[in-house]
Amino acid sequence: MSDENLEALRARFSGENETRIYDPHFAEVASRLFDAKGTRVAPYAGLPTLLDAPYRAVDWTAPDLSDLDIALIGVPMDLGVTNRNGSRFGPRALRAIERVGPYNHVLRTMPGREMRVADCGDVPFRSRFHLDLSHEDIEATIRTVVAAGVIPLSVGGDHSISLPILRSVGRERPVGMIHIDAHCDTSGPFDQCRFHHGGPFRHAVLEGVLDPRRTIQIGIRGSSDYLWEFSTASGMTVIHAEEVQEMGLAAVIERALAVVGDGPTYLSFDIDSLDPAFAPGTGTPEIGGLSTREAQALLRGLKGVDLVGGDVVEVAPQYDATTNTAQAGAQMLFEILSLLPFAPSLAGARDR
Repeated sequence: MSDENLEALRARFSGENETRIYDPHFAEVASRLFDAKGTRVAPYAGLPTLLDAPYRAVDWTAPDLSDLDIALIGVPMDLGVTNRNGSRFGPRALRAIERVGPYNHVLRTMPGREMRVADCGDVPFRSRFHLDLSHEDIEATIRTVVAAGVIPLSVGGDHSISLPILRSVGRERPVGMIHIDAHCDTSGPFDQCRFHHGGPFRHAVLEGVLDPRRTIQIGIRGSSDYLWEFSTASGMTVIHAEEVQEMGLAAVIERALAVVGDGPTYLSFDIDSLDPAFAPGTGTPEIGGLSTREAQALLRGLKGVDLVGGDVVEVAPQYDATTNTAQAGAQMLFEILSLLPFAPSLAGARDR
């Protein structure tokens, strides 16, 4: 570097210009994070919330969800697991993760600043023992959110929570779905129970709240494929993990966009879609899954889909002493949140 170039850099980035950011977009991002003294709230300070969103205490007997676009809701229930339990601790584990967001450099958005987002706490369960009763509580809570015109992003909990959520989100009309998972979760009864975490989407279709022709399942693998014939029989598009590698992510994204089209769509992300090398803390791990980088690219490719709700499920933190699974879960939640400023159902929210 010449002396002349060095002096030019010094003039631009030191002295009175030491804290200046020249790029208008980056300058706007910084202005939303730093106060006049150049100080930003420490990521480890304050009460932990999902994605560091403001906490909104909600009295669910007389809920006030005014001035919200998106409600982040914990669903600490794992009564539907068929293998290792513990995803009831998933919401608390994700709340403990710091430094996720607030800026998505690929989508160039700050969703928590551009939209009105709050952590509304957990679903108020009446019992920790009854699966059916817990599903009723989830449905009632999410129905309240949807009725208020707010989009729910839920953190489980096991994957059975998606059924009562879909009952609320798809109550007025069936929705499409992008489902990223190791398992199709469309099997029949298991141990005399119909509503376990391996079959929520079968029931969602049969109850008329999920449109199978507008549903795509991505990352499917493992030894239980024989349980999921309902997926293809009902018209769902299934892309196995092996096909993801063969097709390439760009083709998978293109297929997903074509399947769901421009209609209302739900996005369900099971953490076991990731290879256990990246996310061992889950109840039913399956090798051969997505990497965290692939999952991020896949989610970011869904920009523009008309999302009306979503979830991240099956984080069981006690099986991962590194906290990497919770870190990945929080990041995937942020990626889903980052898609919502571009959802047609939230058109205009960024301009408020």
